[in-house]
Amino acid sequence: MTSTGIRLHAPEPGWSIPADVVVVGSGVAGLTAALRCEAAGLRTVVVTKARLDDGSTRWAQGGIAAALGEGDTPEQHLEDTLVAGAGLCDEEAVRILVTEGPDAVRRLISTGAHFDTDGAGGIELTREGGHHRRRIAHAGGDATGAEISRALVEAVRARGLRTIENALVLDLLTDAEGRTAGVTLHVMGEGQHDGVGAVLAPAVVLATGGMGQVFSATTNPSVSTGDGVALALRAGAEVSDLEFVQFHPTVLFLGPDAEGQQPLVSEAVRGEGAHLVDADGVRFMVGQHELAELAPRDIVAKGITRRMQEQGAEHMFLDARHFGAEMWEHRFPTILAACRTHGIDPVTEPIPVAPAAHYASGGVRTDSRGRTTVPGLYACGEVACTGVHGANRLASNSLLEGLVYAERIAADIARGRTEGGLHARVPEPVPHPEKPAQPLLAPEDRFAIQRIMTDGAGVLRSARSLQEASDRLHRLHSDARDALEENGKTSEPGVDTWEATNLMCVARVLVAGALLRAETRGCHWREDHADRDDADWRRHIVVTLNPDRTLAVRTTDTADFPPTLPQALGPVRAVGTAMHSQEQ
Repeated sequence: MTSTGIRLHAPEPGWSIPADVVVVGSGVAGLTAALRCEAAGLRTVVVTKARLDDGSTRWAQGGIAAALGEGDTPEQHLEDTLVAGAGLCDEEAVRILVTEGPDAVRRLISTGAHFDTDGAGGIELTREGGHHRRRIAHAGGDATGAEISRALVEAVRARGLRTIENALVLDLLTDAEGRTAGVTLHVMGEGQHDGVGAVLAPAVVLATGGMGQVFSATTNPSVSTGDGVALALRAGAEVSDLEFVQFHPTVLFLGPDAEGQQPLVSEAVRGEGAHLVDADGVRFMVGQHELAELAPRDIVAKGITRRMQEQGAEHMFLDARHFGAEMWEHRFPTILAACRTHGIDPVTEPIPVAPAAHYASGGVRTDSRGRTTVPGLYACGEVACTGVHGANRLASNSLLEGLVYAERIAADIARGRTEGGLHARVPEPVPHPEKPAQPLLAPEDRFAIQRIMTDGAGVLRSARSLQEASDRLHRLHSDARDALEENGKTSEPGVDTWEATNLMCVARVLVAGALLRAETRGCHWREDHADRDDADWRRHIVVTLNPDRTLAVRTTDTADFPPTLPQALGPVRAVGTAMHSQEQ
């Protein structure tokens, strides 16, 4: 691993905090990692972009998947996950998830999370798309994420962990040998740009969530701007499979011009028997897959999009009128309230729905201990690519992955500390070089990026649409780069410009991967390559950032992830006769 030397334009840190580990993010993955590290006696600092309970976890409706029900087994859970992942799951990573998952859920319960129970007092389980058994534990009907977030936040506060809220992480600090030495961050004030500081630690855990805000319409909160992936790329880490963005099939349709976070209509609604229908009431998913409306999410999203194209419609409908008022109010109170807020009453009328960006199956590449290719840098949750999800995440595996791999990260850091290894040292960060620097985009470029990505890299993609998106992104970035190189000028450092710049970074990587992957697989749908191509593409795309801000795009030789340790990196296959390189 070689650091790029690139960092965001920002003031020098004016303050610093020492720690053994800094966790960036406060969702299920981040807070679980922080609690386990603190329990191991490590000085732990949690940095989060908003408030502790404002991450993506609290928006999760459906639940958390684990083989907890009678007759269910980890092996069956593994099989469903592999099928959904369309040939690109790392089987070892999935096996870890499904075997360690049930006990991880029980530990979450012991931390204070309360799941819905049946008449006998056992955990009530439901089904979602791609699952052949009821194995989704839920809380508050459709408020699982909110309950998990509540329990973990209360535990963090009860244990007295040091937290820094309203802080945007900027860049990784490294020592003279390229090992992690902490992070720089900006604590957001009243419009002031003087809140930059640092947390100095030999271990950094990225749990920053997703990047849904790279598209115009998404289920992700406004803070999901790909900050962790962008930081990792600038630090020299490998990113994998970013082209596999899952579009949730059933998002409340608010009109063709709606932008930003959109209300999710959980897959659990279909799990309980709701039907997808067109304007004529026809159940168009019947016959397209053995599970009909409960097929994996990529199948359902494609089915909805195809029907919309055929009929020239802007949305389809989710019909659950047969539930009745009592079931809606008891089982799905959050969704019921959201629909009624927007003038739809699902008790008496079908819900208009359309796909929207939901989850990044790819991210910062890690091994089974959550280690990235940068020594001392870890990643878990949506920001990471563990190999669990492959080309398409199985419903409700995300919360479980956050739990399981966060615990594994904490164990690895604690082990290194105890054995006097990498994490026992006192970090001595070296100053970032003056150049090369990352030119900052203007705040309004955020919306331009979102429109470009929605037009060219959404549910339906082709070489033509992706190349156009790539060209438009290149022009945006070139304008900022040229201004920096010609007269040293760039947009003023601040949250809005840093976020726009991070979105540009992840957008470029996503488009590069999608343009290269000339096939349809999982949630990556190429209209010009409609078939899955195992011979050429049952492999992962790996991207790194070069010091000159170009992208190095490579593929692995197989569907298995090579090790992340630099001394044990497996071979990668250059696509064509030379390494692909794209301006970033």
